[in-house]
Amino acid sequence: MEIDPTTLAHGELYQHMIRLVTPRPIAWVSTLSNDGVPNLAPFSYFNAVGSNPPTLMFCPANRPDGTRKDSLANIEQNGEFVVNIVPFSLAEPMNQCGAPYGPEINEFEAAGLTPADSSHIRPPRVAEAPACFECVLHTAMSLGTGPGGANLVVGRIVAIHVRDDVLDEKGRADPDRLDSIGRMGGISYTRTTERFDLER
Repeated sequence: MEIDPTTLAHGELYQHMIRLVTPRPIAWVSTLSNDGVPNLAPFSYFNAVGSNPPTLMFCPANRPDGTRKDSLANIEQNGEFVVNIVPFSLAEPMNQCGAPYGPEINEFEAAGLTPADSSHIRPPRVAEAPACFECVLHTAMSLGTGPGGANLVVGRIVAIHVRDDVLDEKGRADPDRLDSIGRMGGISYTRTTERFDLER
């Protein structure tokens, strides 16, 4: 089968993409509105960009009505966000944060999570997360408009928090202890507990 993206509705093309680009790491992004309301939402179009400068990217798509999601609106207003890493133990509250809450709702409270002060920026971290990246906005651009329109957000990392109990003897994150999850297609997720090594 060959698929011509120009012939498909957005929703159908999206389904093909999320089932083929797998597994996708999850950015659990916390932001703060200008009114001081914390927002917390998961995004699986996410990855590291590079280490010089240290940068991460995620892509919040527009809502079905074409408007910007709260995470993007908050970042455009104040230029700060935290990427929290999602372990298997926090899969349920992460999923709950993906519900279509209004901008006046604090997802930390809705999901029963604890906000922790960041050291360099205003948006809070998820205290229960094993690792978090404090970021300031480097670049934000719209790649598409209307429902599902893609937006690219690149953040420069200004601080990294890693819980001591997920570190190995060299002071680096141990994959087994981190136990992060990834997104597959539909409602499926994967754990990173089965791995193999290849010498370079």
